[in-house]
Amino acid sequence: MPSLPVPVVTIGLLIASNVFMTFAWYGHLKFKSTALITVILVSWGIAFFEYVLQVPANRIGHGHFSAAELKTIQEVITLSVFAVFSVLYLKEPLGWNHLVGFGFIAVGAFFIFHKWA
Repeated sequence: MPSLPVPVVTIGLLIASNVFMTFAWYGHLKFKSTALITVILVSWGIAFFEYVLQVPANRIGHGHFSAAELKTIQEVITLSVFAVFSVLYLKEPLGWNHLVGFGFIAVGAFFIFHKWA
């Protein structure tokens, strides 16, 4: 069975990791009446799965990508996942200013990945 290319595995694991991370960090915002210690413990439990996916993603991806490129991929994925989460789960719309900010981050990613001669 042929293995998947390193970028596909790395990015796939980082996307899955970020879904867990986003729920761990922001999912509790819909449960404001739940005790803080409870949401902390639940968030830690969710974050465990984030790390189970994120650590191998970086291990597998490093070498094909530099550490700076891995971090850039992580940040772009984080914002993408968060944007969807914010709209669909938290029901908080994104404004034009958010899109402009995300655009600036995309421009930054271009500069990280562009091979300068």
